[in-house]
Amino acid sequence: MTKPFRVDIFSAKPYDQTFIKAAGEGRDLELVFHDVHLDARSAALADGADAICAFVNDDLTVAVIESLSALGVKLIALRSAGFNHVDLDAAKTAGIPVCRVPAYSPHAVAEHTVALMLTLNRKTHRAYNRVREGNFALDGLMGFDFHGKTVGIVGTGLIGEILARIMTGFGCRVIASDPAPNEACVALGVTYVDFDKLIGEADIISLQCPLTPQTHHLIDADAISRMKPGAMLVNTSRGGVIDTAAVIEGLKSGRIGSLGLDVYEEEGDLFFEDLSNAIIPDDLFARLLMFPNVIVTGHQGFFTREALSAIAETTVENIVSFMDTGTPKHPVG
Repeated sequence: MTKPFRVDIFSAKPYDQTFIKAAGEGRDLELVFHDVHLDARSAALADGADAICAFVNDDLTVAVIESLSALGVKLIALRSAGFNHVDLDAAKTAGIPVCRVPAYSPHAVAEHTVALMLTLNRKTHRAYNRVREGNFALDGLMGFDFHGKTVGIVGTGLIGEILARIMTGFGCRVIASDPAPNEACVALGVTYVDFDKLIGEADIISLQCPLTPQTHHLIDADAISRMKPGAMLVNTSRGGVIDTAAVIEGLKSGRIGSLGLDVYEEEGDLFFEDLSNAIIPDDLFARLLMFPNVIVTGHQGFFTREALSAIAETTVENIVSFMDTGTPKHPVG
């Protein structure tokens, strides 16, 4: 009798275990869960594993991939759509295929994006705290109608498309920037413009693009200087799309009227952990939290039952396909 195919899952939270176990039930898999991030030190935990499963803040640079290869790992299965944290050249050299979850619930991220927009605009987070303290004054809580405003969406894949549908439903004028226009967005009435025109016209800018060398620090000091004064900026894509130091200066000058982040460039040491009893050493992050017109959530845009179920099922499909054919269902590259 052959032994089950062993998969070591890193950065595994209780909810990951619940959904991955359910997706893997009845499969010839041995699932080993590690609550630590994958890095050069923890890679040794994968000794004996046939595959590893990693999340967005795991380290899959050259040294880690070489360690995994030496341990006999045959597959890297990402339970995320993004793969900017993986050295694909190192994986190719090691002969280890990399697979991902290309889509899970784009509705989850799009809806969380709108939640950030609405909260920033109508200041419901501040109103909630006031009312709990018996303060029913409305001063400082004024927002604006979304209806008639211009929303600029940078990146119109599935998430950007769904966001465009929602914002069109609000009665917004929607413009978009993407090297590959989405026909479904065009059918909705979305107007495609270049990036410079978008940031100059949009009252609300939403970033839905992947992190690539071309989009790294897409929002920098120069881009901010060309934004419409007081524009709202929301990022639920990847943290590195924004130059945090430049954004802080934009907030101080008032060029950025409000900021909503579900991702952060240096989130690897922060997000998905309970640090409530620790001192956070990241000075830039601490400064962000001091602004009353900034909301930061801890990379929870994907965090719905539907999305977690889809992520787990697609991850298991990738692994089983590799077991059966030698090729994962959704390879990277």
